[in-house]
Amino acid sequence: MFTGIITDIGTVATVEMRGDMRARIDCGYDMATVDMGASIACDGVCLTVVDKGQGWFAVDISAETLSKTNIGAEGWQVGKRLNLERALRVGDELGGHIVSGHVDGVARVIAMQDEGDSLRLTFEAPAALARYIAPKGSVALNGTSLTVNEVEGNRFGVNLIPHTRQVTTWGAVAQGDAVNLEIDTLARYVARLAEAMGAPLPSGA
Repeated sequence: MFTGIITDIGTVATVEMRGDMRARIDCGYDMATVDMGASIACDGVCLTVVDKGQGWFAVDISAETLSKTNIGAEGWQVGKRLNLERALRVGDELGGHIVSGHVDGVARVIAMQDEGDSLRLTFEAPAALARYIAPKGSVALNGTSLTVNEVEGNRFGVNLIPHTRQVTTWGAVAQGDAVNLEIDTLARYVARLAEAMGAPLPSGA
């Protein structure tokens, strides 16, 4: 489990296909404190450390993961920067919201607008996922815990404050970017419960 609070920015160093895709990611973590088999969220995708060295770790990425994420939509090119977060440990502060690292699909940036010191982004989500996104609810976008401002059909908006843009890859966001979307786990369970009880989902959810 993760919190959606980014703790490092990694860089894709190598990518190769060997059945699954294997990527080596350079990072600032002290890898002596990261066990083999540990989970690290890379742009919101929970991946397993299969090899490591000083200042880097390697992960294998399955075809299923490629099909559900922007790794398959846009590829990981050497030099691509990634939001990183190590798995939550008992006793850690939950500063964002509960994030599983299991990406539900890909949303796309369709509009950008400066709003004071913040940047307002509008995304278009797949219809099957948009129903789980509600105003003032949480979403994880490229692994970052963000609060939803408004929802209109398949579109929703968020604001990025300067701090978020400085400590994540969001400082380089561009219109048209494909981003990994994970809906709020609580929203998913509420919707499933409502369906089981035969109740309609609330408007805007």
